[in-house]
This record gives sequence, structure tokens and C-alpha cells, in this order.
Amino acid sequence: MTPKLSEKLAAAVDGMPAFPQSVQKILELTRHVECSSKDLVQVIEKDPVVTVKVLRVVNAAYYSLPKQITSINHAVVYLGFNTIKNLSLSIAAIGIMPTSNEAGFDGRQCLLHSLSTAGIAKQLALRLGSVDPMDCFVAGLLHDFGKMLLAQFMPGPFRDALALSQENATSLHAALREVIGVDHAEVAAMLAERWRFPADLIEAIRFQSGPELADKPMIACVFAANQISKKLKFGFGGNPWVEELPPAIAQRLGGRLDQVIAALGDLAPVFEEAKVFSRI
Repeated sequence: MTPKLSEKLAAAVDGMPAFPQSVQKILELTRHVECSSKDLVQVIEKDPVVTVKVLRVVNAAYYSLPKQITSINHAVVYLGFNTIKNLSLSIAAIGIMPTSNEAGFDGRQCLLHSLSTAGIAKQLALRLGSVDPMDCFVAGLLHDFGKMLLAQFMPGPFRDALALSQENATSLHAALREVIGVDHAEVAAMLAERWRFPADLIEAIRFQSGPELADKPMIACVFAANQISKKLKFGFGGNPWVEELPPAIAQRLGGRLDQVIAALGDLAPVFEEAKVFSRI
């Protein structure tokens, strides 16, 4: 990445709206092990917009809760501290990202793909048992946000990269590196850094593809979830090319891509959850 490109991307990232104060407070609180559910509830309840959106999501049919949830405190009781924390962060991120752009890139379909990837990454993490499922959810959600940022702030070059990827039947990662000099994973990681997400989550976003792909639990979950979401056509992130799992990731997750999909069972509810999120 040239200094000029780095400066331009930094300006684009800095130009994105900051998280609401309540969400920034959640990020600060949850960095401390002594943070309690009560602390989290108090922060969220002070923001009526976040409160309404969280309750709208948790009362969706996907969660199949036994009764209507009317408070954040009850939501934490039924779904847990980490789930409500990451729902709040995800809702804030979705609200900030632009879905319309001059590149002609379908941001809403990309958001559906990202949300589906998030849900599948969470399912994989639950099976794996060695990484936090909701951290994988957030990493999966943010993994393609760099595309929406590039489509918004560099529409011409991004459009050229999309065309090159289609013409050469190659990954959008490679096309973006050739046309712009950086791929969307790096841009999404810069965004996650600005939003002060944990280092391992940023790493999973930055090294999600290509020669930098590392065999770590969160990266494995996000990479595999991305391929599964593409194969099942859950939304569309601009890149239809499905990659097979590298040997190390396949061994970690228990088989090749089709075997992992079969082991996960019916993933239609994950796509339904993604649709609920996309409408908040």
C-alpha cells in the first residue's frame, strides 16, 4: 500500500461515523473482567434507540423465546451477557455502514451475506468449542464491510475491480489488490481498529483469505462460514467464487467444505436471522 493510498483510506475510515456513546461504553466495559451483566444493562437502557433495536431482534421468531421480552435485563437473562453485548455492537455497525453507493454495488445483498456469514461462523464456533461464538459472529459480520466502504469512497476503482474479478473468474481480494492496491479485508480491519475491537477479532478480519490465511480458530470459522454463505447463496458479496477449505482448516473443522455443511444441518434459520437483522 502506497503512502498516498494509506492516507486516502485512513481519511475514509475516519470519515465513518463513530459508534454511539452507549456502544463505545459497552466496548470499554467489556474489556474488564469485572464487568457485570448489571453494568451492561444500565448502559444499554440509557440509549433508547439501541434498546428498541435489541428488543426487536431478540423477539424475532428466530430466537423462539417462551414469551415476549420487554426489557434488556430480561434479554440478558434469556440470551446471555455475550449475546446481548454483541447484538448491540452488531446493530451499531449495521446502522453506520452505507448500503447505497455510486459503484452500483448492492450493499443490502452484501449485508445479508455478511450477516449470514456471521451466523454460520457462530455455529461453527459452537461446534469447535475453542473460541467464543459471539466473537466469531462479529468477525463474520464485519468481514466484508471493507467492500461497502470502498464502494462508497472509491466507487470507480471498486467497480473496475468487480469487473476484473468477473472477467477473470478470480477472487475479489486479488482484483482489488491489482486495481486499488489493497483488498477489502485490510480496509475492514482498519475500520475494526477504529471501532476498537479486540486484537484477535481484527486479526480474523485482516487475514481471512489469500496467502496470509492463518490456521487459528476464529479465522477458520470466518473463512469457512464465508465460503458456506457463498455456496448456499445467502446474500451476495460481489464474489461468487467458492474456495475449498485449506487442509489445516479442514482438519480443524472436521472435513472438506461439503462435509462441514452437512454436519451443520439445516442452515435456513441462519438466513432467516440474517433477514431479521437486515431490517432493523
